[in-house]
Amino acid sequence: MKNYHFIILLLGISLSSNSCENLIDTDLPYNQIGTAQVYADTQSANAALSGLYAELWQSSVLAGDTTGSGAILGTYADDLTCFVEPSSNSITDLYNNIQQPANNVVYNFWSKAYKHIYYTNAIIEGVRASAGIPQKDKDRLIGEAITIRSILYFYLQQMFDEVPYTSVTDYNDNSKLSKLSESALLNQLENDLQSAIPLLEDAYKNSERIFINRKVAELLLAKVYLLKGDWHKAELLLSGIIQAPQYTFENDLTKVFQKTGSHILWQLKPANATDATKEFLLYNFTVSIPKTFSLSDQLADSFESNDLRKQKWIQTLVFNQKNYYRPIKYKNPANANTNEYSIVFRLEEVYLLYAEALTQQNRPDEAKSSVDKIRQRAGLAVLPAGLSQGTMLTKIKEEWRHEFFAEMGHRFLDLKRLNQLQDLSISKPNWQSFHKALPLPGKELLINPNLKPQNTGY
Repeated sequence: MKNYHFIILLLGISLSSNSCENLIDTDLPYNQIGTAQVYADTQSANAALSGLYAELWQSSVLAGDTTGSGAILGTYADDLTCFVEPSSNSITDLYNNIQQPANNVVYNFWSKAYKHIYYTNAIIEGVRASAGIPQKDKDRLIGEAITIRSILYFYLQQMFDEVPYTSVTDYNDNSKLSKLSESALLNQLENDLQSAIPLLEDAYKNSERIFINRKVAELLLAKVYLLKGDWHKAELLLSGIIQAPQYTFENDLTKVFQKTGSHILWQLKPANATDATKEFLLYNFTVSIPKTFSLSDQLADSFESNDLRKQKWIQTLVFNQKNYYRPIKYKNPANANTNEYSIVFRLEEVYLLYAEALTQQNRPDEAKSSVDKIRQRAGLAVLPAGLSQGTMLTKIKEEWRHEFFAEMGHRFLDLKRLNQLQDLSISKPNWQSFHKALPLPGKELLINPNLKPQNTGY
């Protein structure tokens, strides 16, 4: 336990260091995270990897606060209304779709993701070089780290289109990186995940599902296949996850966000026992105008009247005769949270992706049962038989929105994958077609000219 806290401290120091502002311009070494003593044995290597998981919860692409994709992409798309005090180059510019390369939120998202990519690479290199870690433990550690790195790259690619890729910690290499095309990066992620999957097991290392297993890597690979248009490959992986005995569909809406659910593939544990999730804290407003975000009126109005998700997962608050909509998927306040962690992947996503993969192969009748399962849990009627491919994709798109609002940037990611981002122009007057990608951070282009040209429109 003492060694674990030592590694956590090293990770925390590294992340706050001015010398490691980002992957592309950093000066090595990063304290001691890459040194041999960190990987002397399985216990110390586990501690290093646990420190990375802790950082993902604390402040990252996957965090439930304003540093994570849920808030950033939710307000960039049309899930959230932003009430943050307006200021230049802040999240309010993303909400208004007027972001520029100097935007601080965009820069922080980019730099934080590449910091964590550095840590995954340091862990992989350290574990591979270790003489004190048994091969079975090496496989698991490397498999988890590769999958985490792939998740980070997945989000970077979806948000910026073309981004640099590295799997090493060498400063000279990383300071000169060029961008990979979308297809090249997706091919790289496919290769990485195919290498990680055999290293992982289906069984969870911890019963709380706070560490990555094989099925998490397979889910991410299926998402990569969907982006590549490899529908059948995605179908096979997703079908395997649905049929896996460790997962059970949760039929009670009130239990979906409880940490013990067997529908959960992976979740992030709060730093301390009884800490509230960051999602609860972010959306916790009561009888006044929100200070951060509310759900948008357009989202609230889009639900069917008898949809139980609107009743169970959204609270309507009235202030000065206006309705404000608060997501209440996570319900436990600080010092009273004993049954909620922050869910990253859950089985409902697998069902909808599976339905999408089938429909993209023009098999909407086969996709119907997966969509119906989610609709019936929400108290809605099953879909009629004989829907066309286009109509089924529209129904799936609606279920994405109503099932995954305010979660992990789903609205933006799902519309982009479905080539439906133009939907945002209806509710967002400043939306332009080039907003499918955020601007590359201006600071990065100054440091490394190999990242040019800037994304179109900026």
